[in-house]
Amino acid sequence: MEIVLEVPKLEVRPVDGHKGTFGKVCVIAGSVGMSGAAALAGRAALRSGAGLVRVATARSVQPVVAALEPCYTTIPLTEDSAGRISGKALGAILNAAAENDAVAIGPGLGTSAGLRSIVSTLLRQDGLRLVIDGDGLNNLSKLPGWPQRRKAEVVLTPHPGEMRRLCAGLFRETMPTDRQQAAGRMAQATGSVVALKGADTVVTDGQRVYINTTGNPGMATAGSGDVLTGLILAFIGQGLASFEATVLGVYLHGLAGDLAAEKQGQISLMATDILDALPQAFRKHAG
Repeated sequence: MEIVLEVPKLEVRPVDGHKGTFGKVCVIAGSVGMSGAAALAGRAALRSGAGLVRVATARSVQPVVAALEPCYTTIPLTEDSAGRISGKALGAILNAAAENDAVAIGPGLGTSAGLRSIVSTLLRQDGLRLVIDGDGLNNLSKLPGWPQRRKAEVVLTPHPGEMRRLCAGLFRETMPTDRQQAAGRMAQATGSVVALKGADTVVTDGQRVYINTTGNPGMATAGSGDVLTGLILAFIGQGLASFEATVLGVYLHGLAGDLAAEKQGQISLMATDILDALPQAFRKHAG
């Protein structure tokens, strides 16, 4: 595979730009007890330049998610008895997907038959630009043969545990120990862009590969991955191709983590610190 070294940059914003110019995006996330995951992803998308961010979440946690950030809008979805988004919410989710430039699904969702049905249906939406993270990946791992039904343009952002479950579900074997090999095989088999998270995060579309150079162990904290989801989603919404959006998201996420660690220390680092450091990371990358 071709090794990619250069990290892309966003274009300078036109003076006559408006909210629609910079992308409308939707995050499908959250469940009872996991409202923070939805809020972190939505806030990260805002901090990363998306013009309009919507967070679609389980009805009973929607007031909490809305209260955590006034700058995105929220969509309350039908939920099941456990407080997870229900399969009955599919119609509302498809309407939201049709109204936005890109969609992310997964942070804090939980797993269920209804959620697997939602993930499966989104994968079959021709032209949809879709980021799948967290429990979206855990639901995906239980859908046999999904790459053959995929019509959406997909970015997968697994950590090693989620990657192992995806490999077991698709290939019926353990994940290769070589991270580039594992990510490359998944990308080629699924026609997706894959960001295998961890130290030296690997981003690949099966033809090109980027090995990230930013980030630190302090970022191994709850919510960090939700922030990354929001970054990648926002960059796709602003028109970047999926591979470039993922490379930029991974790089800036790690850079913000490094800047936050300089201020807070690695031990005390939280996902909200990464969010707070994003403006400085953008300025530093812009040069």
